[in-house]
Amino acid sequence: MTSNRENHPLWVPAVSRCSPSPSSVCAGLPGLTGMKNLGNSCYMNAALQALSNCPPLTQFFLECGGLVRTDKKPALCKSYQKLVSEVWHRKRPSYVVPTSLSHGIKLVNPMFRGYAQQDTQEFLRCLMDQLHEELKEPVVAAAAALTEARDSDSSDTDEKREGDRSPSEDEFLSCDSSSDRGEGDGQGRGGGGPQAETELLVADEAGRAISEKERMKDRKFSWGQQRTNSEQVDEDADVDTAMAALNQQPTDTQPPSPRSTSPCRTPEPDNEAHMRSASRPCSPVHLHEGHAKLASSPPRASPVRMGPSYVLKKAQVLSSGSRRRKEQRYRSVISDIFDGSILSLVQCLTCDRVSTTVETFQDLSLPIPGKEDLAKLHSAIYQNVPAKPGSCGDSSTAQGWLAFIVEYIRRFVVSCTPSWFWGPVVTLEDCLAAFFAADELKGDNMYSCERCKKLRNGVKYCKVLRLPEILCIHLKRFRHEVMYSFKISSHVSFPLEGLDLRPFLAKECTSQITTYDLLSVICHHGTAGSGHYIAYCQNVINGQWYEFDDQYVTEVHETVVQNAEAYVLFYRKSSEEAVRERQQVVSLAAMREPSLLRFYVSREWLNKFNTFAEPGPITNHTFLCSHGGIPPNKYHYIDDLVVILPQNVWEHLYNRFGGGPAVNHLYVCSICQVEIEALAKRRRIEIDTFIKLNKAFQAEESPSVIYCISMQWFREWEAFVKGKDNEPPGPIDNSRIAQVKGSGHIQLKQGADYGQISEETWVYLNNLYGGGPEIALRQSVAQLQDPDSLHGEQKIEAETRAV
Repeated sequence: MTSNRENHPLWVPAVSRCSPSPSSVCAGLPGLTGMKNLGNSCYMNAALQALSNCPPLTQFFLECGGLVRTDKKPALCKSYQKLVSEVWHRKRPSYVVPTSLSHGIKLVNPMFRGYAQQDTQEFLRCLMDQLHEELKEPVVAAAAALTEARDSDSSDTDEKREGDRSPSEDEFLSCDSSSDRGEGDGQGRGGGGPQAETELLVADEAGRAISEKERMKDRKFSWGQQRTNSEQVDEDADVDTAMAALNQQPTDTQPPSPRSTSPCRTPEPDNEAHMRSASRPCSPVHLHEGHAKLASSPPRASPVRMGPSYVLKKAQVLSSGSRRRKEQRYRSVISDIFDGSILSLVQCLTCDRVSTTVETFQDLSLPIPGKEDLAKLHSAIYQNVPAKPGSCGDSSTAQGWLAFIVEYIRRFVVSCTPSWFWGPVVTLEDCLAAFFAADELKGDNMYSCERCKKLRNGVKYCKVLRLPEILCIHLKRFRHEVMYSFKISSHVSFPLEGLDLRPFLAKECTSQITTYDLLSVICHHGTAGSGHYIAYCQNVINGQWYEFDDQYVTEVHETVVQNAEAYVLFYRKSSEEAVRERQQVVSLAAMREPSLLRFYVSREWLNKFNTFAEPGPITNHTFLCSHGGIPPNKYHYIDDLVVILPQNVWEHLYNRFGGGPAVNHLYVCSICQVEIEALAKRRRIEIDTFIKLNKAFQAEESPSVIYCISMQWFREWEAFVKGKDNEPPGPIDNSRIAQVKGSGHIQLKQGADYGQISEETWVYLNNLYGGGPEIALRQSVAQLQDPDSLHGEQKIEAETRAV
């Protein structure tokens, strides 16, 4: 029994704390591995160390390795998994060289090429965007329905995303309690039988799987076009004040759509909040400061696409900005861990109409309030009224050259003067209060009211609708103006434990746990032009704090961490109840009661149970299809996706968390198999027919008519028939390549991205998918007008018909 436990990835041997010597590192203690600087890569090393010490994420890559599968380049998730495995290996080296991951991130975003210093927050956003994109999976309809039902019971307007999990490797030590192990790379693990699977939860000795930090607690709370994933719902409300409006529960508010691809947010420069966009690769994008204050990470799901409209007006072609294909929701381990949502409300001060928006964020970019701003914030909090908009000093308006010069001199003096000279210490709670303070929309930033049909003065405020499992906070220390750049070096005090976000929650918030404990903090030493990044992280095994400075790792006292100049902080939800719940399940598993039935549970959900404060309902849909069987494409690595539990453990978990469904037998779904075969046949027929028709078209020397088709739609269809996309493209949408002539006819837009196909091919595709409008280039001989006219000249006239 002892040997089995020692081979189990969740078994954490008793370790003594490192020697207090400032230069020592515990030999053999997992997680204390440095990273070599590859040339101004301290921004990357600090970010990777901070992420590596986030137990839910690291545990996923160690214990659910079978789920780390992707056919997307550059397969950054594989590089990150290898890096985490090396850092947390029992026989870890003193430092590793993150060459593979560095090369991959440079392929994703050219901004990181070369050896120039970069912003660590921008790197984090780009890395997590790409990890989400590679690991995202569509949310099964049944799982989505389960989530929505649970959320509606709590009267929340938010969406939850559940996920899949996989196994890890025997030799690798997990950084926190987690699920069963398995072989990486998706290969089936040797069946250890029910007892071996049960050891996932046992870990012996009253739950050795529980981290040392959680034990100590027994003795004593960000991303464009797509990552924003927000839907706006306007609701008419007669309210006297902005705060009164906040108490209203928005009606018909839909949860944000899952993540979709999105570009990386801009680095620190503009000191403004960033929203993620999903239609482009990671690249820096500046957003106007009038946008929402939160910096949300890339949407890990596909954008909301509406159905096309072909009501063609005389002077314009209505662009069907919406997609015909059914909106698909996605989730990944990144969205499960880091995604939260914010309820943003804007009230017109003329008609009192309130519009509501739910926005997904992956990190919060907080302003650092100055002395005057602190006074306003404290006064507003004291009087329980909204702070005056713009009190954070985050937005500035041009007031002429004189004001510009005065402001320049003031900031220069401030940057050269010790922060203690300017007044009270700024706390992280002050930064949060400044972020969530009400903003007045007036002057150049007036609100376009739907009811008034004109620009009006308004007030905007927001509250948290759902808290993430791990909260990433980014302090806006850098400001880049037109003629100068500077760094805000003010010390911001932050708690190591007990960060409470209750003051910033919306009435409809569904999160039960609102307090957070610090996991890691990234610091920047230097100026706006140059500097060095380091990270302070708490080791999950022994609870000690360590400084990670490239390849050097040093134990430090917690007071050193508290005095650090924080730039990015990672907080994890804290819950003593979750610790007790894990201990209880470990005790039940240790009883080894004989049972007639064995139950299969998602390895990924079990990893959530072991590392999340709020794991949510059991989600076996991560390895089941909508028909209740195993999808044929997952059956060959099903051992990586499930864990076998005895009946008493299953019943306890099911009664405590709900969800499901219960699974006693694993079988390949015959319905899915038939659907897969039918889909393959459909793809084969469509592509063969197209090739045949296109060959005939190419053989025509002088076709009488040529049809135009949008290349955007054609690329989607091509991805579908070639098996790169499981969803059909939806109706043909030529609205992007069409424009209306003065006579009301539609012609091909100049410079449009289109392809030429034959009439037979158009008819074939149109019969299959529908859509339009039809754009045909017909060839005709021009009539002779006069002797000076060109004889025998042919001209192409675009004739279109709305379908």
